[in-house]
Amino acid sequence: MAVEGAVRGMEERLKALEEKLSPRLEDAKEKLADANAKAKGFIRENPALAIGGALALGFLIGRLASRR
Repeated sequence: MAVEGAVRGMEERLKALEEKLSPRLEDAKEKLADANAKAKGFIRENPALAIGGALALGFLIGRLASRR
């Protein structure tokens, strides 16, 4: 009996948390989609710069990873 009460309490808390976080999650999804569209637009307008940046970033990550 005590376990069932605890489970119900947890279910209620989880539903409340879901209701609280759902709008934030939707907002984050919209912001991420907007950032993705901007990044794609930049890459289409500046392909050489995007490739150069990716190469530089890959080189730096490789250098940092090889130090260990």
